[in-house]
Amino acid sequence: MLNANTAPKHRTHHDLERPQFECVALLLQGGGALGSYQAGVYQALAEANLHPDWVAGISIGAINAALVAGNAPEHRVDRLRDFWDTVTASPFTLNTVPSDLIKGDFAHSLVNQISALGILVGGAPQFFVPRFPPPFLQPPGSPEATSYYDTGILRSTLERLVDFDRINAGVETGAMRFSVGSVNIRTGNFAYFDNTRDTITPLHVMASGALPPGFPAVEIEGEQYWDGGLVSNTPLQWVLGARPRRDTLAFQVDLWNARGEVPGDLTASAVRQKEIQFSSRTRAATTGFRQRQTIRRAAFKLLQELPATLHDTPEYQLLAREADQAVYNIVHLIYRPRTYEGTAKDYEFSRRTMLEHWQSGYNDAVRTLRHPEVLHRPDNAEGLNIFDLSQDEG
Repeated sequence: MLNANTAPKHRTHHDLERPQFECVALLLQGGGALGSYQAGVYQALAEANLHPDWVAGISIGAINAALVAGNAPEHRVDRLRDFWDTVTASPFTLNTVPSDLIKGDFAHSLVNQISALGILVGGAPQFFVPRFPPPFLQPPGSPEATSYYDTGILRSTLERLVDFDRINAGVETGAMRFSVGSVNIRTGNFAYFDNTRDTITPLHVMASGALPPGFPAVEIEGEQYWDGGLVSNTPLQWVLGARPRRDTLAFQVDLWNARGEVPGDLTASAVRQKEIQFSSRTRAATTGFRQRQTIRRAAFKLLQELPATLHDTPEYQLLAREADQAVYNIVHLIYRPRTYEGTAKDYEFSRRTMLEHWQSGYNDAVRTLRHPEVLHRPDNAEGLNIFDLSQDEG
């Protein structure tokens, strides 16, 4: 029988020394069923002794982030396996079809689409279930009238697998920093819940993944929140914009590839639309960050040359607030879908596909870590290196 325990368990690469960065950050994009790719990436990082100091996520990335931050290092991969094993155990998917009978892209596509249909009809175990009666038969204005699925069971799943006391222990005591992004429905503003200022509960994680109209809004302190991916599906800017700035090695794990081919039919158009929408212009964000980083470091160098008589001027003080010498490595790990994955790939919660995604994440991270330069501090003028190396080797 297929299960998450068949995901790679044995080390295929060596422990690494702690990189010369003040912070190792793990940034997890949203993408539903594609999220087991992130679990595979984390397993490879953990095997290499690259444990994050800060984990930030959106949507399914928020759930994976909670499973990492809310467990001791030796239990994190097991908790990730437990979650993904649980939510992909639906009897409505074709988990029992032997893999050797699924040959060719057409067969794979057919099996995946049938499994995705099963999830639409039956939900994902311990994650979400269809509403009955359906929302259009519910009283107008009620929470049940605004979504097709009930995610109440997810709270119990998170409480079982995540130690929220650990998340809330305080970063000053050595706890991992934890951030998840949502959008306030009333204001339309992006909102981050961060354990440096908020007491994190399962509701904060659920709010980050409350994508309408599938999932209901989550109420926190009198405000209603939806999935942060409606505004930005990546926590990259939140982490890079943090102050005080620290030398940071950031692993940016994306589930949607911003680059792709021009579609040739309606199905391919729908797939490409999702990729563009949910990739959240990650590459544009890193390009903009490079420009800001160059200016900050140039300002820092220039300020050292100015006479003391200028130090109290408003202009000097303004530049001093922005000037900085912090350095950054941003390491992209981006899921590249198989040709037979269609528009339903983000809600096709079958066990077989989950294991494929997990293995892809693991392999991509292992290939990336074969390049020692990703762990070396940048020595260029802008103090920034950006890598996407996972596809460079077979």
